[in-house]
Amino acid sequence: MLRQVVVVGAGVAGTRAAESLRQEGYDGALTIVGAERHAPYHRPPLSKKLLSGKVHRAGIDLAPQFELDARVLRGVTALKLDLASRTIHLRDAEQDFSVQFDGLVIASGAAPRPWPSGPVPDGVLLLRTVDDCLAIRKRLGSRTRVVVVGGGFIGAEVAATCRSIGLDVVLIEKADSPLVAALGKELAPRWAELHRDHGVDVRLGVSVDGFLGNGRVEAVRLTDGSRVPADLVVVGLGVTPATDWLDGSGLRVDDGVVCDATGAAEGGTDVVAAGDVARWWHPLYERHLRIEHWDHAGRQGAAAARTLLAGPDAAEAYDEVPYFWSDQYDVKVQMLGVPTSYDALKIVEGDPDAWEFVAAYGRDGRTIAVLGTVPHRVHAYRDAIAKRAEFPPKRPD
Repeated sequence: MLRQVVVVGAGVAGTRAAESLRQEGYDGALTIVGAERHAPYHRPPLSKKLLSGKVHRAGIDLAPQFELDARVLRGVTALKLDLASRTIHLRDAEQDFSVQFDGLVIASGAAPRPWPSGPVPDGVLLLRTVDDCLAIRKRLGSRTRVVVVGGGFIGAEVAATCRSIGLDVVLIEKADSPLVAALGKELAPRWAELHRDHGVDVRLGVSVDGFLGNGRVEAVRLTDGSRVPADLVVVGLGVTPATDWLDGSGLRVDDGVVCDATGAAEGGTDVVAAGDVARWWHPLYERHLRIEHWDHAGRQGAAAARTLLAGPDAAEAYDEVPYFWSDQYDVKVQMLGVPTSYDALKIVEGDPDAWEFVAAYGRDGRTIAVLGTVPHRVHAYRDAIAKRAEFPPKRPD
């Protein structure tokens, strides 16, 4: 019987875990530890509507589902986990202290990768938190020249947002296309075209060699020898799971907290993990996956809470098909499933030239993922993915 549960992380995974604990009947002590001082909020708008000013700060807060009856510690960082004594060592602005637990949800998320070559001048910023977003937005004047380094989802969305409000934007990506790691080599070039069609200067196959400016960034020097004027640089080089505080804990950490299919952390008892920090075994894909997407984090947080309450003998595997979306200009890309290691791709509906299409990814003759730009259409293929249907999948009615 659990009587003291601690949730480390106050993002969507931690919040949904805490809510699910109460919804499932847990009535013991509940402590939520959050590194930020803000109440939980939606992250997707940070690179889109909040950045552009289309929504206000208060508009991204997560609406509480009900009164959690929890001790909430904001602005508090987890320093160390001691499984032997069932203790978490913490730090706030004034002191170090500790909390005890008999059940633990690890939802500490991930941190953006810093610029790898040391200090950067003023005006070179990262985007992960609401404070990061507001700091970037504050610098967006009517004539701001923006350089975005990194063509993943954050970089592509920031470039689209800045261009949509009329700014000059250069997007720099060392690969042959933006989003190639997520969408694959066949479809990713379409998004390079999309950005170019909207006026973004897309530089591919090139990296940043350094930043120029006297204290404040004035230009970016590229590895091809060119220089790009810049008043603001947003760096999006991906994220690293926040696991430093777990060093020496005995938990297995390998690109995140390694978990079984129920979310139970390997190396611990009554310890689960969810969200960006967690690498779960997915029964459908028969491999460990760490998925950095909003919808998945919330669902995984709820599943982790159920696992914690059920215990190891009664916990159920979490095998839902992952889903994510990204808005860029007037195109919404939606992906159902994970196309990792796909060996075949086919357009199964529509026309990519008209930006209304559905594409299926296959591996070993089975359907593993579906991408679409027709709103919500990918969900019609859920059974094809979940049941490992023959590739290419038949078009649903």
